[in-house]
Amino acid sequence: MQEEFATETDTQAIEDQRAETTQNAGAASTDEAGSSTKDAILEALKNVIDPELGLNIVDLGLVYDVQLDEQGDVDIQYSLTTMGCPIGPMIEDQMRGFLRGVPGVGEVRPEFVIRPPWTPEMMSDEAKASLGIF
Repeated sequence: MQEEFATETDTQAIEDQRAETTQNAGAASTDEAGSSTKDAILEALKNVIDPELGLNIVDLGLVYDVQLDEQGDVDIQYSLTTMGCPIGPMIEDQMRGFLRGVPGVGEVRPEFVIRPPWTPEMMSDEAKASLGIF
């Protein structure tokens, strides 16, 4: 059994992406056409629950990046808690389903990525507390 661990560089890259996504979400607002913000997209993605852990994919730190283009199409880079986890297609279907309800969202294009590998350090403080990780 091969174990994968994120390097400090990998973990820092995710934290940087998270901070940028959060910062961009906070700075983004709906435009005159009422298109969705990254903040609204992230809120909708909080409805996607990892069935094994019972927590949402945003707080678990599984959403690495969200990009919204001018047409309202959304590109999402995400990972899973373990390599070979069979729930990827289910997670992607849920992403598309929950984002259908967000005004201004067009095509949703989830992309599973393996780098950097996910680690528990990527979870929000709330998710860590829910799982008893301190």
